[in-house]
Amino acid sequence: MSRLRRLRWWLTVLFTITTSACLAVLALLVATIDLRSREAAVDAEANRQATGLSRAVYFLDGVLHLEPLAEDYLSREAHGIRIVERAGTGWRTRFEHGNAPSSGTGLEPVLRDQDTALLAPHLVGAPVWNGDTIGAVVLVVASERQSLAEHDLLVRWLWIGCAALVAVAAVGGHLLAHLSMRPAVRGLAEQEQFLAEAAHELRTPLATLRLVSREEDVTRHVDRLGRLVDGLLTRARVRGGAQEVEHVELFLDQLVEQVVAEIDDTVAVRGERTIVRGDPDLLGQAVRNLVENAVRHGGGARVEVTGHAVVVDDDGPGLGRSGNGGNGIGLAIVRWVAGLHGGGVEIGEREQGGVRAVLRLPPPSS
Repeated sequence: MSRLRRLRWWLTVLFTITTSACLAVLALLVATIDLRSREAAVDAEANRQATGLSRAVYFLDGVLHLEPLAEDYLSREAHGIRIVERAGTGWRTRFEHGNAPSSGTGLEPVLRDQDTALLAPHLVGAPVWNGDTIGAVVLVVASERQSLAEHDLLVRWLWIGCAALVAVAAVGGHLLAHLSMRPAVRGLAEQEQFLAEAAHELRTPLATLRLVSREEDVTRHVDRLGRLVDGLLTRARVRGGAQEVEHVELFLDQLVEQVVAEIDDTVAVRGERTIVRGDPDLLGQAVRNLVENAVRHGGGARVEVTGHAVVVDDDGPGLGRSGNGGNGIGLAIVRWVAGLHGGGVEIGEREQGGVRAVLRLPPPSS
């Protein structure tokens, strides 16, 4: 069940990461849109104030009158105001209030065909006409301090809200994964119980047959069937997540020698010191199946450990021509074990006659 717990944990992590990414993108979009809209609002406010002030002051007989500014509320609301009047070829300041902007140069070409113009971020200029010429310019700068403070507050609450939603998503994802996987867990538990009961039912008559039988061949076949039952049970448990596959470093040549000695101590094993990484029980079972298959169908076996491979040769009639029967379950288990370890199995006929089976395993990672 540990594999199912890891799967549930990974599903929860994946759900949480996905939710976090979506919320982060959404929060970023909201913050960007809010900042741009607030900057546009600041510019619009500066434009409104500049337009109102340019209409409040006026020229009469070539004289600029600023008296309305004393009563105009716009001059008190603005963050900074500067009114400059044409003086020969330049401009002179006639009025300033608050954090007044600099007068700048080259105002007339910019304002000639416009009621107002955005001269710089949050700085708006509006012309005051003296007949057919621009006699003065009203410059208004708007402050974005309050707007930025409100934007920062919005961003702070956005991230707090996102963090709270991520926490809720993590808890919800864990509960959903638990609920969605509960039928699978129940099914695997029932499968494990069934496999255990089936193995018990199969072992019992085999053990009884082994006890009452005195024939050596019958005993050998009973032992082989018992090992096949164990192999199928192990395969079902590993695939169902009820049993973990070990990955430890071991000497392949020693493992092969031990397995072959248990099967037939007359079978010679040649080989070199070889280190692999894998499950000793599963690898031993795979080697056992290959050697037993060679002994049963080929009348004998020759085993060699070379590189990271186990080579088993026999002198039998070849593939598909043995009269000893067999249902191929043992070789299927060998292929399954090789696949679990990242290796493979090659089975073919030898030129000298017989069959060669090769179990290849990858070298241990450094």
